[in-house]
Amino acid sequence: MSYLADAIISWYITFPQTAPVVPLVRQRNLVGLEDETKTIIGYLTAETEQLDVISIVGMPGLGKTTLAGKIFRDPAIVYRFHTRIWVYISQEFTRKDVFLAILKEFTKVTEETKTKSDHELAMLVAAKLDEGRFLIVMDDVWAVEDWDKLKIALPHTNSMGKVLITSRHEEVAKRANMINRLPHKLRFLTHAESWLLLRLEVFGKPACPPELEDHGKLIAKDCNGLPLAIVVIGGILVKKFSASNETTWKKVSESMNRYVIEKDPERRMEKIIALSYDKLPYHLRACYLYLGMFPEDFQIPAWKLIRMWIAEGFIQQNIGVSLEETAEGYLEDLISRNLVRVDKVKSDGKIKTCRIHDMLRDFCINEARNEKENFLQEIKKTNEGFAPPISQIEKYRRLCIHSNVLSFISSKPYGHRVRSFVCFSKEDVILPADCISNIPTSFKLLRVLDVKPIIFGKSIPSDMYQLLHLRYIVLSFNLSVVPAHFSKLWNLQTLIVDTPSRKIAIKADIWNMLHLRHLKTNASASLPKRDNNSDKGGQKLQTLDTISPESCSEQVFDTACNLKKLGIRGPLASLIDGKIGSFGSLRKLDHLENLKLLNDVFSRPASEGQLRYLPQPYEFPPKLKSLTLSDTSLDWSHMSILGLLEKLIVLKLKDNAFMGKTWKTADGGFRHLEVLHIGPTNLVVWKASGHHFPKLRRLELYNCEELIQVPIGLADIQSLQFLELNCSNFAAASAKEIRNIKKKQQEQTMQVSIFKLSVFPPHDEY
Repeated sequence: MSYLADAIISWYITFPQTAPVVPLVRQRNLVGLEDETKTIIGYLTAETEQLDVISIVGMPGLGKTTLAGKIFRDPAIVYRFHTRIWVYISQEFTRKDVFLAILKEFTKVTEETKTKSDHELAMLVAAKLDEGRFLIVMDDVWAVEDWDKLKIALPHTNSMGKVLITSRHEEVAKRANMINRLPHKLRFLTHAESWLLLRLEVFGKPACPPELEDHGKLIAKDCNGLPLAIVVIGGILVKKFSASNETTWKKVSESMNRYVIEKDPERRMEKIIALSYDKLPYHLRACYLYLGMFPEDFQIPAWKLIRMWIAEGFIQQNIGVSLEETAEGYLEDLISRNLVRVDKVKSDGKIKTCRIHDMLRDFCINEARNEKENFLQEIKKTNEGFAPPISQIEKYRRLCIHSNVLSFISSKPYGHRVRSFVCFSKEDVILPADCISNIPTSFKLLRVLDVKPIIFGKSIPSDMYQLLHLRYIVLSFNLSVVPAHFSKLWNLQTLIVDTPSRKIAIKADIWNMLHLRHLKTNASASLPKRDNNSDKGGQKLQTLDTISPESCSEQVFDTACNLKKLGIRGPLASLIDGKIGSFGSLRKLDHLENLKLLNDVFSRPASEGQLRYLPQPYEFPPKLKSLTLSDTSLDWSHMSILGLLEKLIVLKLKDNAFMGKTWKTADGGFRHLEVLHIGPTNLVVWKASGHHFPKLRRLELYNCEELIQVPIGLADIQSLQFLELNCSNFAAASAKEIRNIKKKQQEQTMQVSIFKLSVFPPHDEY
C-alpha cells in the first residue's frame, strides 16, 4: 500500500539492478513517511566498522514494506549502493531459495548451483558480498530462528555492507542488531495525517466537500493511525458508494465506531477488513477469497488468476464481452477497492502481476475455512502432523499446500468435495512411482489443478484422464508428447504444460476439445491434424503459445480463427520462405493481438538460422498490437517493414533480433508505437528523430553495449515518459541530455508531465 503525498512531477534517475523484485510504490498517497525515511536513510549512509543491520518493526498494516520500498528506490540510496537486492522471507521460506535469489543478482544460476547444499550456497553468497558496497532488504522476517538461519551468508567484516530487515517482532530486530542500535519502531499516523490520507484515497486530492468533513474526520480517527485501515476504508467509500454521499459517510462512520471498543489494534484491523468484505458485491466475494490459495508475499500472475476464476465458475457471462475481459474487470475492481495491490504492469498498461497484503490474505483464509463456507483450506505441516488433520480434508472445497508437499501426497488424502488443488512450492517435487496416482484418486471432482512444482516424471497416471470436471490444469512432466488421452478431459479450458524438452508433440485431439481456450507450453508444440469431424473445435481457442512453424498452416488458422495470442518457436527462416508451414496464413487471424516469433535452430549454429528478410506488412495479422522477435539476426533495413504495421503498439526486439552497426529509421512508420524494447544487439549508430515515433511512451535499451548515443531527437516526443537503458557511458550521457531537454520543455510550457530515466550500471556523474 502507499502512504505519502509525493510530487506529481518527478525528474530523477534510478539505477535498477537486474530487475529486483520490489513492491511497487504509487506516485501519490504516501503520507507520514518523510521523517521515517530520513531517519533510516541516515542509518544506511552512516559509516560503520562492520556489517550494519537496520531493522524496521511494527504491527501488520503500518507500512513496513512500503517504507522499505520507498527507501530502496530513493535516489540517495540508489546512488550509494550499486548492488541492491530485495528478498521476501515471510513465514515459509527455505534458505536455499533466499541464497539463490541473492546469487542471481551477481551471476547466472545454473542447475549445478541449485544442487549445492545450503552451507555451500551461503559461502558463495558471502564471497560475492565480501567486497564492495551492497544493500540487501530482507522483507518480513518472522522469527529469531529465521534470522539465525540467514545470517551465515552475510560477510560480517564488510563495513560497506548494509542489511535492512522488516519484522513484526521486536525480538527479531534485537537479535539482528550488530552495533547496539535500537530497532526502528514504525509509528502510527497522527490524526491530521490519517485525515489527509483518507482524502487522498477517496478524492485523489486533499480537498473534501464541507458536508463530509465531520464524518470523514471521525472515520479517520477511528482507524487509530493504521495506514492499511485507512486505505481499506477509502476503498469502501470510493467504490461502494458515491464519494460525496453524506448518508453513506455517516453509515461508514457509525460502522467504524463499533470497532473502537476493540483494544487490540490487530483485531480492530480484522473487523475493518471484514467491513470492506461485507460491502463487496456478491460476485466479487468468491474471487477475493480465492486469493488465499496463493502463498504469502506471492507474485500472483494476473493471467493465471483470471483463468482460475473462470474455471471455478466465478465469472458471470455478459453478452458481447469475453469471460477474460469480465474477469479483468473484476480484478481491477478489487484493486480500486485497495484489497489487492498491482505489482507489475505489462507494456500495454494491463496488470501483469499483483499481490495481497498479509493481513488481507489472513482474512481470506480465515473467512474461507469457517464452518459455514469451507471454501478453502491451506495445508501446513506441524510437529504433530498436518494442520488440519488429513481426516478433515474431505470437508473442504479447495486446498492449497506450498511446503512438505510430497509428505502430504504420500499420506493419501481424500477430498470428495475438493474442486481446486494447487501447489506453489518453491522447490520441485518428483513424485515416486507409488505416489503418482494419489492426486487424481484423492480429488476426483477437481476443476482446477495447478501443481507445476510437482513433476510426474515420464508417465501420466491413467486416473488423471478420469478427472472429467477439470477445466484448468498446469502440469510438469519429462515427456516430449502430450498424450492422446488428454482428449478425454472434454471440459478443459486451459492446458499448460512444462517440460525440459525443446519440442513437444500434441497427440491429444485439441480440435475436438470444444471448451479449450488456452494451450501453453514452454516447448515448440507440433499440433495434431484436424479431422473432418472437427467442425466446431478450435473456435474458442484464444492462446496457442508456443507452436512449431510446421503447425502454422491454413487449416490450423482456419480452425483457430479467434486466436488473440500466438507464439511460434523454431526455424523461422523456413517458415517465411514457405519451405515449412505458411506465414501468410496468419493474415486470416482477424482477432490476433499478440505475436511472438522465437527463432530456434538448435542444434545447428545460430548463423545458419539468420533471417534474410521479413514478410510483407499485409501478411501479418491485421489487428496486431504487440510483436516480439527473438534470435532472428535481421538487418536493420528491415525495420521499415515493421513500421508499416498500422496497429502496432508494443515492439520487443530481444536476443539479437536485429544486428548491424547502423540503423537509420525510415520516415512514415511506427505511427502508433508506444513501447519499444531493444537488446541485446551490436548496434553502434542509431539515427532517428521525434517524428519517427510520434506516440512513443516507453523506450528500453538493454545490453546495447556498443551504442554511442540515444538519438537526442527523441526528446521532442511529447508522449515519452520512460527511458531505461543498460548501455555504454556515451549512451548514458545522451540519455541524461534527453532528460534535461524534457525538463526544460515542461518548464517552458507549464505542462504537467512525468519523465523517468533509469540507468544501469550507474555512472558517477549522476
